[in-house]
Amino acid sequence: MAAPIYRPYEITDGKKFKLRKMDPGDTGKIASKEAAEAALQRGIENMQALQEKLYAQDRRALLLIFQAMDAAGKDGTIKHVMSGVNPQGCQVTSFKTPSSEELDHDFLWRTNRALPERGRIGIFNRSYYEETLVVRVHPEILQREKLPCISKHIWKERFEDINAYERYLTRNGVIVRKFFLNVSKEEQRRRFLDRLAQPSKNWKFSMGDAAEREHWDDYMKAYEETIRHTASEEAPWYVVPADNKWFMRLVVAEVIVDTLRSLDLAFPKVDQARRKELAAVREKLERQK
Repeated sequence: MAAPIYRPYEITDGKKFKLRKMDPGDTGKIASKEAAEAALQRGIENMQALQEKLYAQDRRALLLIFQAMDAAGKDGTIKHVMSGVNPQGCQVTSFKTPSSEELDHDFLWRTNRALPERGRIGIFNRSYYEETLVVRVHPEILQREKLPCISKHIWKERFEDINAYERYLTRNGVIVRKFFLNVSKEEQRRRFLDRLAQPSKNWKFSMGDAAEREHWDDYMKAYEETIRHTASEEAPWYVVPADNKWFMRLVVAEVIVDTLRSLDLAFPKVDQARRKELAAVREKLERQK
């Protein structure tokens, strides 16, 4: 059996992880965009059937975390990959600049409130990982977090806290899968120019996007450190090539489908007493014709 297409991008032990070795333009062994889109549609159909069982079984939840540089395609990937999922069983939460209320709590508080219920798929568009990414690149943000003291080992401590948190979630039935959509600097530049050139896409562009691009190298270092220290068997990272959106979406979809398949999902079985009750109801309804 061939290895899954996502296997080269799966990081379960980050000790030797080097971001520069991950090619943002890779398309694996997929021959064409058309082949990828056909495979994606099959994946969406499989996901739909599996999600129905996840919802009915009501024992586990799936948390999908998306992190990326601007214009990498988080929104589009969520939209396309989850297009076949029943909205009743899926929730998407975006995390932007913390509010004053959020700054009055610990850094996991705002995401903890948005965790998916059992039986549901939760999607975080950005997450608590912002605390080891944007906060690390912009340490002035840390000063606004009202910490009693800031340790010189703050990033190591936050990695430890996140690892403990994700173990806790896993032990309580929340399965965590994390995606870094790995777009190249040149492809980001092209997408920015496309947004500026097309009036219908102008709304997507923020002046802050261009400003953050000036910190590209710092972000790449922060991502490498974060993935290196928080990848695990229970909560792996997937460093997904993002220069070709059609391939990126397929990889994400296959990760989700295989994760759901690994959960041994099934519709709840009805015991004999319940079957008798249902048979009686059916008989009554039949007589009402």
